[in-house]
Amino acid sequence: METETATHWLTEAEQCAWRTHLEVNRLLTYQLEKDLQPFGLTINDYEILVNLSESEDLRMRMSDLATATLQSKSRLSHQITRMENAGLVRREHCESDRRGLYGVLTEQGLETMKKVAPHHVESVRKHFIDMMDPEALQQLRATLTPIAERLRAERGRP
Repeated sequence: METETATHWLTEAEQCAWRTHLEVNRLLTYQLEKDLQPFGLTINDYEILVNLSESEDLRMRMSDLATATLQSKSRLSHQITRMENAGLVRREHCESDRRGLYGVLTEQGLETMKKVAPHHVESVRKHFIDMMDPEALQQLRATLTPIAERLRAERGRP
């Protein structure tokens, strides 16, 4: 015999907070993406460039890059192909694993990062950081950190 448990519906305050979070997330992503368009980049392109630019030797295994950017391997492969065609990245075979591939930031990709990063940071400041005082930013970080940690742990990624 199955036992039904009652749905623990969101309170009005909880629902308002949740929906505000969703709206801010969508609007902010839309705005950041719009601000990257003049450079011919999407937010996903930029995230890949950031990950590669911050990696040792400007390279990452494709599987690690997929995990870091929350993309399927297939989706990332299509993204990398488009970015390869633009000269921003290239694929290299992994010497220790014949089936493995690296995504590598090219010189053009690095120059693009150097050119775009100041504009992106200004956009993040304008549309997010500067909208809050330092105490609110600290509280936001304190609130979101345990959520991020739990979600990473559920994915098996500390």
